[in-house]
Amino acid sequence: MSAISPLLLLGLFFASIAHAQEPVKDLPPATPESIATSITRGVDFLIADQNKNGSWGSATRTKDINIYAPLPGAHHAYRAGASGLALSGLLDAADKRPEATATIGKATAWAVENLPKLRRADQTTTYNIWGHAYGLRALTRLHQRETDPEKKALYKTLAQGQINLVGRYEDINGGWGYLDVFDDFTSQKPTGITTSFSSATVLLSMHEAREILGVTLNEKIVSSSLNSIKRQQFPDKSYAYSHLHIKRPRASINRPAGSLARSQACNAALRALGREGITDEVIIEWADRFLAREGWLSIARKRPKPHDIHFKISGYFYYYGIYYFTESVRLLPPEKQKIYAERLAALILSKQEKDGSWWDYPLYDYHQPYGTGYCLMALAWCRDAM
Repeated sequence: MSAISPLLLLGLFFASIAHAQEPVKDLPPATPESIATSITRGVDFLIADQNKNGSWGSATRTKDINIYAPLPGAHHAYRAGASGLALSGLLDAADKRPEATATIGKATAWAVENLPKLRRADQTTTYNIWGHAYGLRALTRLHQRETDPEKKALYKTLAQGQINLVGRYEDINGGWGYLDVFDDFTSQKPTGITTSFSSATVLLSMHEAREILGVTLNEKIVSSSLNSIKRQQFPDKSYAYSHLHIKRPRASINRPAGSLARSQACNAALRALGREGITDEVIIEWADRFLAREGWLSIARKRPKPHDIHFKISGYFYYYGIYYFTESVRLLPPEKQKIYAERLAALILSKQEKDGSWWDYPLYDYHQPYGTGYCLMALAWCRDAM
């Protein structure tokens, strides 16, 4: 039997790349009924998966390759972030069943007690920014649905507290990162790697809270964080992974395929907070690119080691990108949103697990609640936009 020629192997390789870039197709169309059923299954998962204290996630289900997590504070941050996403997903799902209402009540009590206590684990990490950002998302939604003036005032006060706390951890370069392990010294303000997407995540949560609750933002922090994102923006609206990556614009993680999920969040943040340059055409270009090349991200789903495949993509890029796709596209005129909602909903429905959850990266025991929270919020947007 003759050996396979190098040219044939090269052809097979490029064929696999082409397949990864094929647009979303051959999926059953999403209907209001199928979306409603999927949302109910996701809600059922979160009801069953909730911890007794009202939160979601834990430091269990470990593996040999674990994300750096100084004890115990890193897990306080992971739990706060996962719980904020799960609670936000439940609130957007608008499930009126008594068991869903009870689950929301327990989660709210946990958030009210624990979010004000959240701090960084130590001076090497600022994972707490995810807890502040997604706790803020949940508090904004709780305020929206609440009719009791005292509780509305409480949620606004707590939201302002999260904004003030996350402001403490803004990097000296502007914006936010999640690691601070690259210097031989430590300081009160982080001096680590400001990441474009972390900054966009925090800014979008803050912007939503200001628009809905009327909280006060520190305009100096907003401006310096937007400037940080702009410095990490390349002309094609790809974004560097971090400040450390700016001087390597063609490194694989910085190219359009590596920036596929980041660009959704960063474009949305710059547009929502009034920076010029993110037009409807830019949002449409990157929305179309995301749907056409979603396969790049999907190949990384559920792989245990981060950044170990093409374009340094990690599994946890996937549902992050799905959710921030909706944050970007919702800035388009309503008549342009419907087609994206239909296509995205079909994609999300195709990825739902048998137990009703969604997950993309094995992160201790936080991955299912955070993935399910992202997808419930995204599906709720699809439902409403269709």
